[in-house]
Formats: sequence, C-alpha cells, structure tokens
Amino acid sequence: MYDKTGNGHLGIIEFPVPILKGNVEVIRAIRERLYEPEFSELTVVDFSDLAQGCKTYDEFIEKMKDVSETELNYFGIAICGAKKKVNKLTGSMALLR
Repeated sequence: MYDKTGNGHLGIIEFPVPILKGNVEVIRAIRERLYEPEFSELTVVDFSDLAQGCKTYDEFIEKMKDVSETELNYFGIAICGAKKKVNKLTGSMALLR
C-alpha cells in the first residue's frame, strides 16, 4: 500500500503476532520441546548468540556446523503453526509490554 506521498508500506498481517517474554531457561526449554515429534509441523526460527555474531548467512551456516545445540545461547524464538500447539508451548508466558 502507498501513502499520500507515494511512499510504499508493507501491509499488516491478518492475525495478531503476540510477543511474549521469558528468560533464557524458558526459551531453551521451549526450543528443546520443539525437537519432539509432536511439534514437528511447527515452523521455528531461533535467535542465538551464534547467529548474532555472524556478518553473513554463509558465515552462520559454516559456524553452525561446528556447534552443538547445547552450546547455543538463545535470545528469542519465533514459532508459527497450529494455535493449539503453539499455545501448548507458550501458554504460561506473559505478554511483553
């Protein structure tokens, strides 16, 4: 969509995206559960110290090959999929305000 001056703006999505807060332990626990078969159909993007320290995606791919999952420090995680499954993982978390 475009504003009055002709500048383009991406539209908003049709469903809300809640931002929840949790500490390092909560995020790690959720990430570990996401490896369980029950949650395999969810789309997951995690944000780690390794990713933050890379300047390019190729660098990230190469460095990730040498790091085990337990060595990653997670700053956040994005989960997309069936509401019931996402809520099962995140239902006890408070909204970030």
